[in-house]
Amino acid sequence: MDYLKFIVHPQHLSDCRRQNCGITTDWKLSELRTMSECIQLSFAVCRIGIYTCFRALCCKGPPPPRPEYDLVCIGLSGSGKTSLLSQLCSESPENIVSTTGFSIKAVPFQNAILNVKELGGADNIRKYWSRYYQGSQGVIFVLDSASSEDELETARNELHSALQHPQLCTLPFLILANHQDKPAARSIQEIKKYFELEPLARGKRWILKPCSLDDMEAVKDSFSLLINLLEERDFEPSRM
Repeated sequence: MDYLKFIVHPQHLSDCRRQNCGITTDWKLSELRTMSECIQLSFAVCRIGIYTCFRALCCKGPPPPRPEYDLVCIGLSGSGKTSLLSQLCSESPENIVSTTGFSIKAVPFQNAILNVKELGGADNIRKYWSRYYQGSQGVIFVLDSASSEDELETARNELHSALQHPQLCTLPFLILANHQDKPAARSIQEIKKYFELEPLARGKRWILKPCSLDDMEAVKDSFSLLINLLEERDFEPSRM
């Protein structure tokens, strides 16, 4: 029986080795390129993350703008409207002048800016108050809790008129019983009873607070309560 003998020529063996070595080298180069691309991608992702964290911690943008509300401030002459608003605006007491017509002040708070239109409280000006009501989003009524009976009666009539006015009746009211630091000042309960606020303002949004220039922190707290009412009114379905 004849045996077939395959003889591998040395040259052929050398060619095979070279081919196998080339395949191995190409595979290693491809693997290295893939690893390099992965490393570069990882570094890029890290750079983006670091930049994002840096922006968040050190490069914060400006805070969102505070909402602004247009308010009308009314009350008799001598009730202290101008002094309260000037103190809230950090104005010098030496420069305070009683309002004879009307003035507008931007009163800043942490969560809102109140553009307050103050109307003079003299007899010859009060009859024109209603001309300035349009566009108001809230009402500030300042009364002198230490005034005479006649003046208190006049203040009561003016407040009743404002609460029932078509352009104001649905708005939040902040009623400030000013001059509580005076000996003749009436208490909040006396003011509430005398002004008949419970039956007259039932169903309306109003706040009655005592105040004086000696306790501006309490005044600021009262205005903060008014701002809360204004914010609640913004979210009413009827206003959306």
